[in-house]
Amino acid sequence: MEKITHKADHLMEIHDIGKNYQNGSRTVHAITNMNFYIDEGEFITIMGESGSGKSTLLSVLGGLNRPTTGKLLIDSMDIYRLLAEQRADFRSEYIGFIFQSFQLIPYLTVLENVELPMAVTGINRAKQREMAMDVLNVVGLEHKVYRLPDQLSGGEQERVAIARAIVNTPPLILADEPTGNLDSGTAREIMDLLKSLNKNGHTIIMVTHNREMGRYACRTIIMADGKALVH
Repeated sequence: MEKITHKADHLMEIHDIGKNYQNGSRTVHAITNMNFYIDEGEFITIMGESGSGKSTLLSVLGGLNRPTTGKLLIDSMDIYRLLAEQRADFRSEYIGFIFQSFQLIPYLTVLENVELPMAVTGINRAKQREMAMDVLNVVGLEHKVYRLPDQLSGGEQERVAIARAIVNTPPLILADEPTGNLDSGTAREIMDLLKSLNKNGHTIIMVTHNREMGRYACRTIIMADGKALVH
């Protein structure tokens, strides 16, 4: 899919988004009638207690979880009107995902894990390796490129996950509790890294329950019972 070249009023627009699940005969309203926007270059945190709907919201914003109602525009494109294959292509070019559980492939090296998102891009192998090495240098792991994930600390694994998320230079990074499994010192290092990426042009949307992590953000979305209060 071709990269988007025009500029919309907002990078992301959320219009009347709702997400329901069926639990037996009961309808669970995970997200209810949300309306807000996110601009290019912002660092947004989504905060709330467990079960408040924040991870569901992040999955909707990432094109992974079709909303029951409403629409999501990214650079004016209604991504849930795309076919599944088109939406997957869109995600691979436009969105980088960072997960709390890292989700690294255990039998691949650090370098190979970071190269994975480029497998469908058509970039030649030599260029893929060069790009992977560049981002591993950015996250400070250029000296551990041939290690396996289980040979790294938790903070180093998170850095690999961040490198993998940014290797295709996506304008938008979505992070789900990226410091949740880390000690406080390592968590601050990861947050400083994300803030640096934000200053270099990446828009970041991060789910966290940690109020200290929220201070890195431009704005905060507070989730409670599937509803949002945007600051």
